[in-house]
Formats: sequence, structure tokens, C-alpha cells
Amino acid sequence: MDRREIAGLLAYVGRLDPRTMRTTTEELKDQIAQWHELLDDVPLATDHGWDVRAAAKAHVLDSPYPILPVDIARKWRAYRRDRLDRHTDPTPAADPDNPTAWRAELLGTRHAVATGQQQPTGQRALAGGPHPDVEARLRAIGTCIPQAVRAELARYRPTRAAREAAITEGRPDPLSVRCEWCHAPEGEPCRSRRTGPDGAARGNARRATPHPTRVDLAGAALTRQETAA
Repeated sequence: MDRREIAGLLAYVGRLDPRTMRTTTEELKDQIAQWHELLDDVPLATDHGWDVRAAAKAHVLDSPYPILPVDIARKWRAYRRDRLDRHTDPTPAADPDNPTAWRAELLGTRHAVATGQQQPTGQRALAGGPHPDVEARLRAIGTCIPQAVRAELARYRPTRAAREAAITEGRPDPLSVRCEWCHAPEGEPCRSRRTGPDGAARGNARRATPHPTRVDLAGAALTRQETAA
């Protein structure tokens, strides 16, 4: 703000809080000089949420103390920090092989966001489908995990490997249904539940193979699906 805008701001604040008003011309000049020293880089208003008069009014409403220029300066700094915290740097249009131009565009965008000249750029989200090259590769492979990689992973996730093998060979997938014996939910392996003499559970370890009744239930479910198809 220039001195003329500072004078207008002080007149506005004086109407809200008469304690800030000065009675002589010399006192008013000193006050304007003091406020200008601290607020010369603070704009009167921006297109995106900043208005120095609103900041002054909020202070008068919230604080019992007369407003000082540093109160406005702190609100402006908080406004800048908030905008930069919500900003994600977009990729500059400058040539990345020209680091000077790249950096200048990056800093220019940040300055425009911080000073309210443009809105922050939010975190970019993934949108749309895969790239056409990726789609072609998925059609060729049939899965996003190549078979060689899947074979290497099988020893680290035997349950998943067993399910995939069953589906590939056309056999029923036992984990596709709930186990009526140990009550393991769909997708979870069966449990070896042991009970002590008092009837309390003594064990709940995962089984490497599903219970036979679960295999029968999965087979019946697969048969019903094939019949319906």
C-alpha cells in the first residue's frame, strides 16, 4: 500500500476504533509513516480473499487492544503461508534444459499465488484410464503382473497362488465362500480352532489348506454358476 492507501485505511480504522485516531497533523504524519514502513508490501485487496479492511475489522472485533500495523502484517503473512501450503507447483512451460528460465517461472508462479494474483494449484489427481501403450501391453500379457513375476511372488503368498491356480485350472476356489466349519469369512484362509477342557479357545492358527466342507461348498457354488450360465 502507498501512503494514500495507508491514510484511507487509518481513516477507516479510526471510525471503527476512535482510540487509533490522531489529533494533530504531525501525529497523523508520523502514524502514516510508521504504518507505511511495515505495510508497504501489503496490498489493499486481492482478487482471491484478501482485503486489508476486513483484516482490520476482524482485529477490532476480536481484540480489546488498539490495532497496530504489525497486526495487519501478521495477518498478511498468515494469508501467504496458507495459500502456499495449498499450492502444488505445476510443471513450468520453460525448457527444463534452461535452469534459469525454469526457476524464474517456478518462483513467479509461487509469488503470484502467495500475493493473491492467482489461485493455488491443488494436488493433481490421477484421472482417466491407462496410457494406450499400457493398455496394449495389458492386452498382450493378460494381467498387470507378468507371469514370470507372479511365479516369483508365489512362494511369498501361497494362499493367493493357490487361489489363482484353482481359477486357472477351472477348479473351485475354496476361499470364494465362507467356511461353515471355522467361520472364516470369504477371502480369508481357514483357521485351526482348538478348544480346551473348559470350552475356551486355545488356538486360532491359519491353515495351509481349507477345510473339506469349504471345498465342497465352493464346488457346489461353481456348479450353480455354470448351470445358470
